[in-house]
Amino acid sequence: MPDDETPGGRPVPAEVSTDCVPQAERWSWWGEFSGRELMASTISSPYADRFHGAMQAIGTPEAQAAAVTVSPLTALRTAAHIRRDDPENYYLVLVRDGRVRIEQERGTACTEVGELALFSTSHPLACEFVDLGRHTEMTLLRMPRTDFPLRGGRADGLLGTTLDTSSGAGALLAGYLADLPHAVRTSGPAEAAKLAAIAADLAATAIAVQIDAEDRLPPESRNAALLARIRAFIDLHLADPDLDPAAIAAHHHISVRTLHSLFAAEPETVAASIRSRRLRRCHADLTDPASGHRTVAAIATRWGFRHPGDFSRAYRTAYGHSPTETRTRARSGRP
Repeated sequence: MPDDETPGGRPVPAEVSTDCVPQAERWSWWGEFSGRELMASTISSPYADRFHGAMQAIGTPEAQAAAVTVSPLTALRTAAHIRRDDPENYYLVLVRDGRVRIEQERGTACTEVGELALFSTSHPLACEFVDLGRHTEMTLLRMPRTDFPLRGGRADGLLGTTLDTSSGAGALLAGYLADLPHAVRTSGPAEAAKLAAIAADLAATAIAVQIDAEDRLPPESRNAALLARIRAFIDLHLADPDLDPAAIAAHHHISVRTLHSLFAAEPETVAASIRSRRLRRCHADLTDPASGHRTVAAIATRWGFRHPGDFSRAYRTAYGHSPTETRTRARSGRP
């Protein structure tokens, strides 16, 4: 994937598109680009004369994520391709629009919107972006086999299969990858790279759960995935005024002390994270015309604040003015 960096050496989002290439050259250009940045394969498409492809990528050496949009096509990676060049990567694909069919290692994954499938560059592969009359949109997560927490090719048993996203780690991973393209576009370079690293930890955990190998994950991967699950739980229960560190710890079957240790390296404590997330939700409601019928007190209560006075003080500290001023500014069109 594209590997741009800031002057300080941090990766930044890289965006490429066939739109910058003359129409007659777009298909051949995409073939060269995808072969270089993803993996070598033989591709074909009924839309070669009007092909569209785009990719936005971000990542770290251990994991790279990309939002990809392509016209319907098929890709075939043979043993000959692998002998010539094998980057030795796993790819996890989440379909955001369209349908993707993946065949690998005697498995076939017919992946619909919201579903996940795993494939590898080290085995022959057939992939079809099914023609449904529109572009296929997906999130790709690339994970080098040499850095993957589950060693010895233990994940190979899931190649060419659709992963379970109905609950637990799989559901969290699917939701995370669905939101990742937007999160990357609205994040700074350092934060975006961290988002890709978290995606890799969640992927390793989801895969480990499906092959009953959670105990084989290194502690840092388990902790990162647990922290991501806790953050998702907090977001889901912000409206509950009883949401506090004790309730969070109890739900995840850990001690409050362990919970605080997980947040030790984070910018905010557990309680501060809950408060700041509630304040952001309140701020969004205060500036949203669709919430104009709600009073300030109702908005505060909606997001878990028990006492309007406490909310107003916390809000003024965070934003520099009162909730009422925020609403007035929003209605008048002032920033």
